[in-house]
Amino acid sequence: MTEKLDGKVALVTGGGSGIGRASALAFARQGARVVISDINVDGGQATVDAIESAGGQATFVRVDVSQTSDVEAMIKKTIEVYGQLDCAFNNAGVEGAVGVSICDYPEDNWDQVIDINLKGVWLCMKYELSHMLRQGGGSIVNTASVAGLVGGTFGAAYYASKHGVVGLTKAAAIEYGKSNIRVNAVCPGVIRTEMAERILKDNQAVEGAISAQHPLGRLGAPAEVADAVVWLSSDGASFITGQAIAVDGGYVAQ
Repeated sequence: MTEKLDGKVALVTGGGSGIGRASALAFARQGARVVISDINVDGGQATVDAIESAGGQATFVRVDVSQTSDVEAMIKKTIEVYGQLDCAFNNAGVEGAVGVSICDYPEDNWDQVIDINLKGVWLCMKYELSHMLRQGGGSIVNTASVAGLVGGTFGAAYYASKHGVVGLTKAAAIEYGKSNIRVNAVCPGVIRTEMAERILKDNQAVEGAISAQHPLGRLGAPAEVADAVVWLSSDGASFITGQAIAVDGGYVAQ
C-alpha cells in the first residue's frame, strides 16, 4: 500500500498527459502538493485543473527539459511556491523516429531524442539534487522504459536514451545514497498513452501483436505506472534505490 505523502511536494515533468498526468493526479490523491511541468501549456494546465477540482494543490510551469534555463527556473519556481522539493518524477520524453534503421536515422532527430530523454533527465536531476542536498534528502524517479532494459527495432535513439536513463539512475543512486536521496527508474512496457496511439495508429492488428508481446496479453494503463512511481517516492520504498523497476505486464521476463 502506498504511504501517504501529506505535507510533501512532488514535481512531475511531462505532466500534461499520459503517465505524467496520471502520476501527478496520484501524488495529489496521496496528499502531495504538485508542480506540473510540460512544454504543452494546455495539457499541463488541464492537469492542474483536475487536481484542484478534486481539492488538491498544484502549479504549472512551462518547461523544455532540454534547456538549462527552463529547468533551473522550474526548480526555483517550485521552491518559491511551496518552499521545498521532496519527490521528483522526471518523466518528459519523446519517441523519435519509429521503424527507421540506424543507417537511415536522421541526425537532427537523434539529437532531439537524446536532448529530451537523456540530457533532460540529467539536467532535472542536476538541479533537483542540488536542492535536495541542501534540504537533507528526497526521492527521484526517472522514466526509462523496457527499451532501457532490452534492445529492439523501435528506434535506435529511443533505446539508447532509455538505456542511458537506467545507467544515470544507478550512478546517481550510488553517488547520493549517503545523502539520504533515493533515485530509481520505472521501465514501462507499452502503455496506452498519446505516444503509443501515435505508433498504433488505430490499427487493431498492430495493437494485437504488441499486446501479445506482453504475457498479461494487453497494454498497460498510465495509472498502473503512476502507482509504482508514487510508491517508489514514498517511505514505503525507503530501502529501495538504484533500481530499474519494470512495469511491463511481464515483457522483459521472457
